[in-house]
Amino acid sequence: MSVPPFVDPAWVLEHRDRLVLADVRWYLDGRSGRAAYEAAHVPGSVFIDLDRWLTAVPSPAAGRHPLPDPETFATGMSEAGIADDDVVVAYDDAGGVVAARLAWMLRVTGHQAALLDGGIGAWPEPLEGEERVRSAAQFTARDWPAERLASIDDAADPATVLLDARDRDRYQGLAEPVDPRAGHIPGARNLPAREHVNSDGRLIPLEQIRRRLEAVGVGEGARVISSCGSGVNACHTLLALEAAGLPPGRLYPGSFSQWSHSDRPVATGSHADGMS
Repeated sequence: MSVPPFVDPAWVLEHRDRLVLADVRWYLDGRSGRAAYEAAHVPGSVFIDLDRWLTAVPSPAAGRHPLPDPETFATGMSEAGIADDDVVVAYDDAGGVVAARLAWMLRVTGHQAALLDGGIGAWPEPLEGEERVRSAAQFTARDWPAERLASIDDAADPATVLLDARDRDRYQGLAEPVDPRAGHIPGARNLPAREHVNSDGRLIPLEQIRRRLEAVGVGEGARVISSCGSGVNACHTLLALEAAGLPPGRLYPGSFSQWSHSDRPVATGSHADGMS
């Protein structure tokens, strides 16, 4: 079964017996994703703790959500009952911009995974509150492919197309709730991940996504790096690139949370070159 980056609820229901559903809700304001899961979730889904299994320990040098070591990620998947050959469908309640982290991590290491288009709000059947516990499974640690990652120096390279997936007010420097400086990496083009979905959380038509990407310089042969605040929402952009039939981009895991702690310049305003 070849799994696209985004699947709708009808596809999930059709293939339900062959899937593992993963609830990856997480909130920047500190609310508990696990509490949301325990209150109500898609029947049969397991909860994946982003802070525990999908990131390493945060630091100013590495950013708020650096990639975990492969062994940690493998342990988290194994304990959740996800095996090497399982097909995983991840969801959240934020248009997929959080759950995209798990889907991208799985896909980039050769596993079958997708985002549930529309997330939990699109699920057509009643939700449940009973936690599902699957038996531990065999999940093999695999190194993160170097060719799919970007460093802080790569992000500073003007020869690349650096996309910033954060909301426009944070990109422009009008608001910054968590990082020490407001603004964006000089040269980054703003392409908010949340604007890839409609108000109902469903993905906009792929032709619109292609036009949005073209408008910020993603053309044939472009070397694309995706960033955001901490390397989570940026994964949604990478999945959108793939869904649109474009060559794969690279993830900058440190993103602005790493950059803003460095001594490198920060830009503000609505243009990529607005320096401050």
